[in-house]
Amino acid sequence: MVKWTDFERTTISDIFSKIDSDIVGPAAFSRCLVVYPWTRRYFGGFGNLFNAAAIQSNPKVAAHGKVVLAGLEQALNNMDNIKQTFAKLSTLHSEELQVDPDNFWLLADCLTIVVASQLGKAFTPQVQAAFQKFLAVVVSALRKQYL
Repeated sequence: MVKWTDFERTTISDIFSKIDSDIVGPAAFSRCLVVYPWTRRYFGGFGNLFNAAAIQSNPKVAAHGKVVLAGLEQALNNMDNIKQTFAKLSTLHSEELQVDPDNFWLLADCLTIVVASQLGKAFTPQVQAAFQKFLAVVVSALRKQYL
């Protein structure tokens, strides 16, 4: 079980209150598809993903980015039980979608970059550490079924 300090709980909640999930989710997900092009193989049904402009203007990419952020908000609301919260999602990604589990880390890194750009100077090293701990717990929960 993960131990959260009061600072971490407050900081993570504060981050989500300050970011616009309609911007951050799509931006992070599209960044992942652009920077790590091999991740596109899971999204063949999304249409044109041939270049950065096509990815960034793709409505299915934007919609999936919002789904990702909604999932993170679910984790935020269940910080003491993230592994159980994502148990079905872990099974879906491992057994049905057969997603390479390393891709969760890639998306987490892209999320960190986008959140940092949204928060600017407020994204201090301490805030970053709390956010990355949160993302590490989420990634661990998503990877659980793979073990």
